[in-house]
Amino acid sequence: MPETIVEQQTEIDLKSLAQDIVSRAMSSGASTAECVVREGDEFSTLVRLGQVETLKESGSKAIGVRVFCGKRSASTYSSDFSRDGLDRMLNGALALAKITSEDPNAGIPEPSQLGAIGGDLDLYSSDVYSLPGQERIAYARRAEKAALDSDPRIKNSDGGSFDAATGHKILANSHGFVGEYRRSYCSVAAVPIAQDDKGAMQRDYWFSVSRSLKLLESPEQVGKVAAQRALRRLGARKVKTQQVPVIFDPLVATSILEHIFEGVNGDSVYRGASFLAGKLGQTIASTNVTVIDDGTMRGGFGTSPFDGEGVPTRRTVVIDKGVLSSYLLNTYTAKKLGLQTTANASRGLAGTPGIGPGNYFLQPGTKTPQQLIAEVKDGLYVTEFLGMGVNLVTGDYSRGASGLWISGGELTYPVEEITVAGNLKDMFMNISDVANDLEFRSSVASPTIRIDGLTMGGE
Repeated sequence: MPETIVEQQTEIDLKSLAQDIVSRAMSSGASTAECVVREGDEFSTLVRLGQVETLKESGSKAIGVRVFCGKRSASTYSSDFSRDGLDRMLNGALALAKITSEDPNAGIPEPSQLGAIGGDLDLYSSDVYSLPGQERIAYARRAEKAALDSDPRIKNSDGGSFDAATGHKILANSHGFVGEYRRSYCSVAAVPIAQDDKGAMQRDYWFSVSRSLKLLESPEQVGKVAAQRALRRLGARKVKTQQVPVIFDPLVATSILEHIFEGVNGDSVYRGASFLAGKLGQTIASTNVTVIDDGTMRGGFGTSPFDGEGVPTRRTVVIDKGVLSSYLLNTYTAKKLGLQTTANASRGLAGTPGIGPGNYFLQPGTKTPQQLIAEVKDGLYVTEFLGMGVNLVTGDYSRGASGLWISGGELTYPVEEITVAGNLKDMFMNISDVANDLEFRSSVASPTIRIDGLTMGGE
C-alpha cells in the first residue's frame, strides 16, 4: 500500500519535532539533550473454537526527551503533542535535571561515534496490513481449524491467533544526529489441546512470524505442526533421577543463550552481578560455542540502522570458539568498564538506556538434529521449560522441564514432571555438540544443542 501525502507529511513533522525539542532544550539551559519519537499501529485477534474471542486494533504516538545539565540528567515523556503538552514535558525534564545526583559517566555518545547503517535493511513491509479485517480473522481461524481437523485426539483449543504491527522510530540529539527507521511484523499461531483415551490432556503450540505477510508460513501448516507437537506429548510419564545427555530443542535452547546474554550484559558485569564478570579473554564454554550479536542482518528481527543512542549497529563476536571475546555494552556501561560501546543501547521513551540484543545467535554446527539424537543411547530431549531457577551470580541452574525420552538414538516416549539441574559455568563447557538447524523466530536464536553432565531429577 503506497504511503499517502498525509503519511509523508506526518513523518517530516515528527522528525522536525524531535530536532525542535532538542534545540529548545539546549536554548533552555541543557548542556546536551536527546529526543525519541515513536508511533505505531497494532492489530491482534484470538479465535477459539471458531469464534472470535478477542479483537484489538490500536494506534499510538509518543515522545520522550532526556536532558543533561553537566553530569546531572533527567527524562520525561508524553503522548500529548499539543504545544502545552510538549512544554510540560520539556520543562519537567529540565527541572528534574537540576536536582538529580551527578554521575561522572552520564552523557550521550561522542559525535564521532554517531551514525547509521545506510541502505534498505528490509525491516518494513506494508503488506502486513494488506488483508481486510475479516481475512486477518480468517488466518487465525484457519490455523486453529487445521489443528482441530488433523487428528481426532485434538479435542479442544486455546485458540488460533493473528497479529500485525508497524512502528516508526525517530531519534535526534544535540550532537547533530537525527535518524529514523520503520519496522513491521506479523504472526500466526495455534494452541491445540490433545486428549488420550484415559482423558489426560496435553497442550502445545506452533507459530510463524515474519516482517512480511508473503513470508509467513500458511495457517494450515502452522496448525498442523501445532497439533503434531501436542499429540507427541500424550502418555507422558516420569523417569528416574539420573545423569544423562540432554538435547535442547531450538526453542528452549534460546534460553541458554539468554543466560549468556544476561551474563555478558554490561549492567550485570559492572555491578559484579554476573558470573562472567572479569572473564574477558578466558575460555568460558566449549570450542563448539561461538555466539554472535549482529544488528546489521538484512530483515532480522533484531536489526536496526542505529542503536538506542544513535550509534551504528554492528556485528560483535561475543564468544569465539569458547573464549569470551566481548561484553555487550551501551555508552554508559562502556565508560564504567573502560571499554567502547558495542552499539547495544536499548531504550524506551524515558529513563536511561538499557542493553538489548541485535540478532543474537549461536553459530550452527554441521550435524542434523537427527544425528545429534542418534548419538545418544539414553537421554532427554527437552521441549519445554517451566518456571525460573537460575542464579546469575553463582551460575546455579535448576528448572522444571518436559520433553521426550531418547532410547537407542531415537525419540521414544514423552516425559514430564522432571527437573534439569546443573551450573551454567559447567553447562557452557559441556555443550558437546551443536546442530545445523539455526532459524530465527525472534531476535534470539539457537540451533538444537547437546549438553552433557546435567542431572535430571525425576522419581
